[in-house]
Amino acid sequence: MWLALLVGWGGFAATHLRVGTDLRSFMPAPTTPDQTLLMEQVGEGPGSRLLLVAIDGGDDAGKAALSRGLAAALRKDAAFTQVVNGDFDLGMLDASLLPYRYLLSPTLDDTAFDEGFLADQLQQRLDDLGSPAASLLKGLLPRDPTLETLKLAERWTPAHSPDVRDGVWFSSRGEALLLAQTRGAGFDPAAQDDALGRLRKAFAALPGSAASHLTVSGPGYFTTVVNAQTREEADWIGRISTVGFVLLMLAAYRSVRSLLLGALPVATGALAGIVALLAMFPEIHGITLAFGFTLLGVAQEYPIRLLSHRRAGESAVASVRGLWPLLLTAIASACIAYLAFYASGVGGLKQLAVFTIAGLLAAGFSTRYLLPHLLPAHARDVADTPGLARLRSWLDGLPRPRWLPVPVVLAIGAMLAFAPGPFWQNDLSALTPLPRDLLMTDARLRGELGAPDVRYLLIVQAPTADGVLVASRALEAPLQRLVAANALDGFELPSVYLPDIATQRTRQAKLPDRATLDTALDAALDGLPFRKDLFAPFVADVQTARELPPLTPERFARSPLGQRLAAMLVPRAGHWVGLSTLSGVRDPSAIAAALTAAGGQARLLDLKEASESLVAAYRTRILHAVLAATALLFVTITFALRSVRRAWHVLAPMTLATFLVLGVERVAGIPVSLFHLVALILAAGLGLHYALFFERDTGDPAEQRRTLHATVVCVLSALLVFGMLAWSSIPVLRAIGLTVALGVAFHFCLSILMAPHAREKRLP
Repeated sequence: MWLALLVGWGGFAATHLRVGTDLRSFMPAPTTPDQTLLMEQVGEGPGSRLLLVAIDGGDDAGKAALSRGLAAALRKDAAFTQVVNGDFDLGMLDASLLPYRYLLSPTLDDTAFDEGFLADQLQQRLDDLGSPAASLLKGLLPRDPTLETLKLAERWTPAHSPDVRDGVWFSSRGEALLLAQTRGAGFDPAAQDDALGRLRKAFAALPGSAASHLTVSGPGYFTTVVNAQTREEADWIGRISTVGFVLLMLAAYRSVRSLLLGALPVATGALAGIVALLAMFPEIHGITLAFGFTLLGVAQEYPIRLLSHRRAGESAVASVRGLWPLLLTAIASACIAYLAFYASGVGGLKQLAVFTIAGLLAAGFSTRYLLPHLLPAHARDVADTPGLARLRSWLDGLPRPRWLPVPVVLAIGAMLAFAPGPFWQNDLSALTPLPRDLLMTDARLRGELGAPDVRYLLIVQAPTADGVLVASRALEAPLQRLVAANALDGFELPSVYLPDIATQRTRQAKLPDRATLDTALDAALDGLPFRKDLFAPFVADVQTARELPPLTPERFARSPLGQRLAAMLVPRAGHWVGLSTLSGVRDPSAIAAALTAAGGQARLLDLKEASESLVAAYRTRILHAVLAATALLFVTITFALRSVRRAWHVLAPMTLATFLVLGVERVAGIPVSLFHLVALILAAGLGLHYALFFERDTGDPAEQRRTLHATVVCVLSALLVFGMLAWSSIPVLRAIGLTVALGVAFHFCLSILMAPHAREKRLP
C-alpha cells in the first residue's frame, strides 16, 4: 500500500509538474521603484538580452560573408528581436511604414526640401553611383534620393561602432562582429539556451563556417554557462555522495534490506514535498527541487535513529514508540527552522520551505507509522559494534566545564572583531562561477561593439508615453555633449527610434505639396543625367507622409525594431517609464549633474547600487525571520523537555556552533552572503538533532552507545554530502557546503561537550 501511494504521487507529479528556470525567483522581492526596475532589467532589459558574437578564422571576405549570412538567418528567427552587424538593413522599417522616414529622420529639423537641397542631394547620388556602394544605391535611389533610410539606419546603430570592412563590423583583432538581442529573458536559462542553440545551428549551416570559430558572450550566455556548470557539478557530487552514503549505511547496519527500507521515508518525503508544491504553486523552480532534495537529507536521520536504537529482541514498533516523543520534537524543530525560508518573502525560498517542511513531516510520520511494520522482526543490536563502547567511554571521560561557553563566546567575538574584509557580501556578481577569461572576453567585445553598460540605466518618467518621448528628445543634446567630453561613449534613447508627436507634426508641416515638390525637383534635375519619372516613388512617399497620422509606439511595434522600443518604453501604474541604456560610462557624477540641469525628469540608476540595497534589505528580513524562529524554537524545546535547564543543553550548543561557523569563515576572509545564512539555518537544524539526543539519557549504557552510533552515522553522512559541496568550484555550492560541513562538525563537538555527564544525570 505504501509503494502504491508513492507510485500514485509519482504519477501525479510526472503529469502536473511544470519546472521554471527564471533565476529571479531566487532573488529578493523588490520594495522600491528602483529595485523593481532592477529586477525587470536583470531579466527583461535590453542589456541583459544582448548576445555579443565574434567570428574568427579565414580571410576578411569570408568572415564578412559569414556575418551577413548569420545576421540574415537570425533576423528571420522568432527567438531574436534585433540583429545588427554594421550591414545596411533596408528592412529596419516595415514597407508600410517606410513613408514615415520623413517624420522619423531629423533632416527636416534644419533643412527644407527645396531646389538647393534636392540639387545637392542628387549631385551626391550621382557621385555615389561611381563608388563601390553603387549596387546598394541603385535599388534605393528612385524611392529615397535623400537617403533618409540610411540616415535612420545610422541613427539606430550603436553610437560607438566598430570599424566597417566589407560592409560589416570588424574588431581590432580582425574578428567579424555582430549584436543579437534575444526575445527570451536574460535570466531564463531555457530561453537563452534555445536562442544560443539556434544561433549556433544557423552558423553551422552557412557555407565555409567549418573553417571559422564562433565566440559568444553576454548575460544570456553566462546564464547558460552557470546553469550547465552547476548542473554538471551537482550531478557528479550527487553520484559520489550517493555511493558513499550507500557504503556508509551498509557498513553501519550490514543489511541491504534495511538500507532499501530506510530509503522509503526519504522517498515519501520527496514526493510529498512535490505534491505540496503542486497544490500551492502553478510552477516549481528547478533550483527548488535541486536544493530541496539536499535539505531533505535531514530526513534520512529519522530511519537512521530507528535502525540504530533497536534493541536485540525488540520489535521495531516498540522501539519507535519509545523514540517518538524525542523524534517528534526534532521534526518540529527542523520545520520551525525552515519556516525562516518562508518568511523571507522570496518566491524560490518560499517554495523551498513548503517542499522541505512537507517532506520532513511526511518522512517523519512514515518513519513512525509505516516503516516499523516492514522492518525485519529481528535485528542486530548496534550497541555491540566493536569499538563503540570504548568511544563512548572516552567521550564520557571528556571534561564538561560549566564555564565552557565563556571562552567559546570570547573566541567568537575576537574572530568577528579582527576578521579581514567586509562582513557582508552584498555584491551578487562576486558569487558568479564564471572563469576570468570569459569575463575578460566579454569586456573586450563590449568595448569593441559599444554595447550597453549593464550597470547604468537612464530613467525617464512621464504621465504618457509621448511625454516620455518629449523628455527623451530633450536629453539628446546634453548627452551628446557628454559624449564629446568623454564622460561616456554612447547612449540609446527611446526618442532616437521614435520622436514625439509634436516633433513629427513639425517635420510633417515642412514637407512640400506635390506642385511645390515637382517644381523644386525639376529645377534640381537641370543639368543632371536623371529622368524625372525615375523619382515618382519618392514624390509619392512625400505626399503620403504629408497625410499620415503621427506614428505611435503601437504602430511602430509592427517594425522589426518594435520590440526594441517596447523594451525601452514601459507602462506603469498611472505613468510611463523610459529606459535608456548607456555605453562606456566613465563619469557617472557628470551624467547625473547633466540630467539634473536638463530639468530633473530623468535620473541615472546604478543597478549595482540598487542590487546591493536589495540584498541588504533581504538580509535584514532573513535575520528577523531567524530571530523569530529561534524564539519559537526555544519555546518549543522548553515545552517538549519540560525544563529550561534541559532546553539550555540543547539550544546553547546549537547557538554557539552557529556563531563559531561565522567566526571561522570571517577569519578566513569569507564575507557572509545570503547563501551562508541559508546554510547556517540548515546546519542549525542538523545540530539540533545531535543536541537533543545527546541530552537524552535513560541511564542505560547500551542505549547511550546506540545514541552515539546513530549520531555518528548522521554526522558522517552529512559531512560526506556537504564536504563534497565544499570542494565545488561554484561559489554558491561551495558556500553552502563549507558552512554546513563546519556547522555539523562544531555542532557535534559542542553537543557532546555541553551535554551533562551520564553520572551527573543519575544523581537525585
